[in-house]
Amino acid sequence: MNLKLKTLTSGILLCCIFGFGQDSIPKPEKIKQPIDSVAKQQSKKSVDSLIDGNKVITAEIKAELDSLALRNLEDHQHASEIDQKWLEELYSNTLFDTIYKTVSELKYEPVDYPELPTDTLKARLQELNARTPFNIEYNPSLESVIKSYLKNRRQSIERLMSLSDYYFPLFEESLDNYDIPLEVKYLAIVESALKPRAKSRVGATGLWQFMFGTGKEYGLNVSSYVDERSDPIKSTVAASKYLARLYGIFGDWDLALAAYNSGPGNVSKAIRRSGGYENYWNIRPYLPRETAGYLPAFLATMYIFEYAEEHGFKKERPKYHYVETDTIHVKKMITLDQVSELLEVPIEQLQFLNPSYKLDIIPFIKGENYTLRLPRNVVGKFVTNEAQIYAFAEHEFNKREKPLPQFFDSDSKVRYRVRSGDFLGKIARKYGVRVSQIKQWNGLRSNNLRIGQRLTIYPRKPVITTKTASTTPVKKTINTNGKSTYKVERGDSLWSISQKFPGVSVQNIKDWNDISSNKLKIGMTLIVSN
Repeated sequence: MNLKLKTLTSGILLCCIFGFGQDSIPKPEKIKQPIDSVAKQQSKKSVDSLIDGNKVITAEIKAELDSLALRNLEDHQHASEIDQKWLEELYSNTLFDTIYKTVSELKYEPVDYPELPTDTLKARLQELNARTPFNIEYNPSLESVIKSYLKNRRQSIERLMSLSDYYFPLFEESLDNYDIPLEVKYLAIVESALKPRAKSRVGATGLWQFMFGTGKEYGLNVSSYVDERSDPIKSTVAASKYLARLYGIFGDWDLALAAYNSGPGNVSKAIRRSGGYENYWNIRPYLPRETAGYLPAFLATMYIFEYAEEHGFKKERPKYHYVETDTIHVKKMITLDQVSELLEVPIEQLQFLNPSYKLDIIPFIKGENYTLRLPRNVVGKFVTNEAQIYAFAEHEFNKREKPLPQFFDSDSKVRYRVRSGDFLGKIARKYGVRVSQIKQWNGLRSNNLRIGQRLTIYPRKPVITTKTASTTPVKKTINTNGKSTYKVERGDSLWSISQKFPGVSVQNIKDWNDISSNKLKIGMTLIVSN
């Protein structure tokens, strides 16, 4: 029997202690058995009886340390269930592509939208103009853009409203620090559709679409591992500084936004060509085509968000908010995959919270302060078990020269066809593997998948000997719904059960049986296929 599997089934137990404070955030749990002692328990001595019939110890074989010793850092009910469809939406570039095309190809033809009479729109724009420093005056072109958005982009706007619940609070904090109008937060929607990894055809990147040179000028560093243009906080601070500087040059927020999009030089040229006019609507014909539609798109977005209730918009709130997260300064290199596996946080959630790490790797470089952003309810868990977590990460990196992880056999690969609704995290959980492994096996550089695409996957399963293979077959039954079930026996754990069914992970069993802890009762029936 494989040493790791034998060690686990012999009853290695990581004890966890629960407690809740007044703010309902779980207190950190402690691992009573350090990782070193687990490794010692995994060490076995080989006995050879072939020499003169006498038993002698020939060598000491140490079991290779892996994540199984740390998989159950805590044994509590995980409170945050993530809406997978919403997480998938976070990584879709459809909204960004749509907005980019809309702004550059805006048409100002009259739009039939009787739900918003012109007189009502005029009154609301006048009210909006009174409470913002932007020149929001009615004109037929702006009416056309607003009605076109309301009529043709309603679903996209609702999705943007859901994302805005996470990003707007951090935007407003930075904008306020630099005396920027808070309404500038809507600019990020026009720039990037709130996609931190959005990249335009000319290379502008991030929520605020910084070019490489401009980003460097405002302190946004780019390396092989990190692109700080995709960091929500750092890029927002940089955008605030840049906008404050542009306002100091032009003394007008409309022109400052136009300069943010096309550069101060193009705005000053448009002023000259217009004969000296300095109102955006007067110089608009002389601006680049994309910038000409830039401010109308911004104002239309501002109007719709400010009067969302009047237009009957219903937004789905995200499962967590910016204030429900916190950061940890990393002390050693670690990957989001490793954090996901040890803390039992979906990889998509970690990628959303840490978008600036291009390879999903957080490097440790002297003089740099790289941070890991986590949901608050697992921060204590990370800090309490920090030494063990970094030890595991270091051990994993030491194995990276191997072509395949030890638990994978090249003869057991499967070909998976991508279906509608699939994303890498979902497929990884289905086969009990990591997102980074699927990307490595298939040469993927991004998280984007195509329906019908074929993926090579090596399902996670232990390496077994001939003797193990000949043991009693797994007892399973088929219920009336056509799903396989398994009856828990003495000594079973979620991990040992998952290994009896190829392609089934611990998370699969939890999801199919609606359970959140690792505790099992003898005799309980579990669904082991879906």
